[in-house]
Amino acid sequence: MEEKEISLRLATLRTKKKVSAREMSLAIGQNPNYINHIETGSATPSLSGLSYICEYLGITMSEFFDFNSTNPTKLNKINEYLKKLDDEQLEVIENLVKNLANK
Repeated sequence: MEEKEISLRLATLRTKKKVSAREMSLAIGQNPNYINHIETGSATPSLSGLSYICEYLGITMSEFFDFNSTNPTKLNKINEYLKKLDDEQLEVIENLVKNLANK
């Protein structure tokens, strides 16, 4: 994996959360330019730094590195609702999602 992929992934997920790089940096206890430096490729987050980033985004590290998932935060929210459904309701949702994915 290249550092550029991490930079792009962070920028994408941060943008989806609708938060500025500065605001996110300060929220995770870093200097105001921390996220910006990662997104521009002039810095690489440490493992603990990446952990704070993921916690802030409400995702796991595994979800961060799942580049096929465009919005893991939204998927987590949907999954919480799905857990409350019965088998019949889940089947309806499964068919709906299948049809949407095939369009």
